[in-house]
Amino acid sequence: MTKTVTAALLLIGNEILSGRVRDENLPFLAEQLNDIGVQLRECRVVRDEEGEIVTAVNALRASHDYVFTTGGIGPTHDDITADSIAKAFGREIGYHPEARARLEAHYARTGAELNEARLRMARVPDGGSLVDNPISTAPGFRVENVFVLAGVPVVMRAMFESLRHELDGGAPVRSLAIAAHLSEGVMAAGLAELQGRYAGIDIGSYPFYRGGRVGTSIVSRGTDEAALEALGGELRALMRELGSEPIEEVNDPA
Repeated sequence: MTKTVTAALLLIGNEILSGRVRDENLPFLAEQLNDIGVQLRECRVVRDEEGEIVTAVNALRASHDYVFTTGGIGPTHDDITADSIAKAFGREIGYHPEARARLEAHYARTGAELNEARLRMARVPDGGSLVDNPISTAPGFRVENVFVLAGVPVVMRAMFESLRHELDGGAPVRSLAIAAHLSEGVMAAGLAELQGRYAGIDIGSYPFYRGGRVGTSIVSRGTDEAALEALGGELRALMRELGSEPIEEVNDPA
């Protein structure tokens, strides 16, 4: 049996909860992780508040193979993620020599001042390993199964690419999207029966209104491609029995 590898994402930042910033990191990580066989099973959003970060990190790292955090590792007073991670693991925190050397070289090259605020970005919990940042130099870090990444999407993506090789995945989740001009209520009983027989596949229904017509997209997800194909055949047959020709959807509408 193919192993299941799971992950959780912790989005950190008052700006996300206030609506000032729209998160772009969740969809990117969900897609990238799935490609290497890691299923993103949970996402939480917390304020820049140490107690909330510590509680969330400890809960998520105990229940998932990997945890990714984004945000709160910059140079300002509200960037408290590094300290919070250290507290979650019960570790001291200090200046990582390699992280400091990278920042010193970067600021010497750019001619900008490496002040105390910027130097805070070299602080890493004891025993943590660095996550490379090819965009703006200041690294993220890893402590056990927790990866601490930047909140800025372009930087977070570059950091993820640098750590991808460290992840041990299982089978990627495949999806199949089929729609029909049928309401959810009409299809509900048949879908429930299919879900009962295909317990290893998640079947979701998503109503739509297109061109003046009501319809439903059925998105099925699972790691067993043969079962997914068999389910697709039965789903198409169900739609035809209910009086509508199936519509194959290339893009997942969910």
